[in-house]
Amino acid sequence: MYKLFWAPGSAGMAPHAALEEIGAPYELVLVDTGKGEHRRPEYLKLNPNARVPTLVDGAHVMYESAGILLHLADKHREAGLAPPPGTPQRMAFCQWLMYLTNTVQEAYMQVYHADYFASNDAARADVTATAERRLERMWAMIDSGLATRGPYLTGESFSGADLYLHMLSRWSRNSARPAWTWPQVAALVDRVKARPAVRRMMAQEGIDEPH
Repeated sequence: MYKLFWAPGSAGMAPHAALEEIGAPYELVLVDTGKGEHRRPEYLKLNPNARVPTLVDGAHVMYESAGILLHLADKHREAGLAPPPGTPQRMAFCQWLMYLTNTVQEAYMQVYHADYFASNDAARADVTATAERRLERMWAMIDSGLATRGPYLTGESFSGADLYLHMLSRWSRNSARPAWTWPQVAALVDRVKARPAVRRMMAQEGIDEPH
């Protein structure tokens, strides 16, 4: 049985949804970040970065959301969360998953945790504003890619990369221009939200609309 350490609405959303898609037995372990549980010694033994999610797979422990998703996709190929290696669709899957975690997710870190990047109020405000402008360009680029090569990130078929996009789109809900104001992104997010596994994940995490 898998064990997923998580917090509602966090980077655990995509791996949580992936576990629901797979249908394998798993246990959710809530980490109350508001109470600082992610910094407790027993959790730091699992994840020294003091972040969620963390996956326990038997005797092995893994952190980093995109890495967990990729591990689950490759271990449960029957679930169709990742295209077969060596295919053009796999190329697109790897490209978009890495872009989402390395570029889009990092920009949201600057929006929500500007204190990680600057030490005074004026500098933090500039970090946030700059990240918001960058994110608008990112979502526009993703929207353009979906318009020409969609409707999913890998083309005609759903993949775990779409779960990741759905997660990050929710993180945009407080932005001046949320991700779903771009039409192709909105259509993809709606398709992902309609999946039974995603609906179960959202219900378990107590996440309401929007997205």
